Amino acid sequence: MNEKFYTLPEEKQQKILNAAMEVFASHEYKRASTDDIAAKAGVSKGLIFYYFHNKKELYLYLYQYVAEVMKKSIVNQDFKNITDFFELLEYSAGEKVKILEKNPYIMDFAVKTFYSEKEDVSEDLQQYTTSQMTIMYDEYFKNLDLYKFKEEVEPMYIYRMLVWMADGYMHQLKMINQPIELKSMMKEFKQWMTMLRQLTYKEEYL
Repeated sequence: MNEKFYTLPEEKQQKILNAAMEVFASHEYKRASTDDIAAKAGVSKGLIFYYFHNKKELYLYLYQYVAEVMKKSIVNQDFKNITDFFELLEYSAGEKVKILEKNPYIMDFAVKTFYSEKEDVSEDLQQYTTSQMTIMYDEYFKNLDLYKFKEEVEPMYIYRMLVWMADGYMHQLKMINQPIELKSMMKEFKQWMTMLRQLTYKEEYL
């Protein structure tokens, strides 16, 4: 990306990013038009390519931008004060739902990226997502009360298992053409955590 993008007024940066998110949320990557993005942002297509050399670069930047926005909104003082593994996951999921309910394009864009297959961006998205899972776990779970787990339990695996379960839940809905209802998904998520807590915590911490 051209670093001069950051020299634009913040309002103009936001217009370009919001337009890109709307278009990418509405279409598969290969069918998303940079002409539409430029028109919605009120800028020329040439300007889009001046700051982002091609559609792929814009898409990947937007993906990382959305991830960063979500992280900044969730990792607040309340987040930092939580010391229980499952309480932290429940709090994070709840805050994420609030953000997605207020910003439907973020939700639609996130779903589109999740189901991106055999696209020019698919491999890059997978690599980024995999690396971020480890980075976020190391950064935000290191100070939790992990001694509550049974000796044979690996907390990182439990974290990954919950992520996989959420992915599978969305995949199932996608396969039967059902919309993703955030509140229903949150209810399921809490049930999964309750079961896993009972299976993995030492008896004195249940």
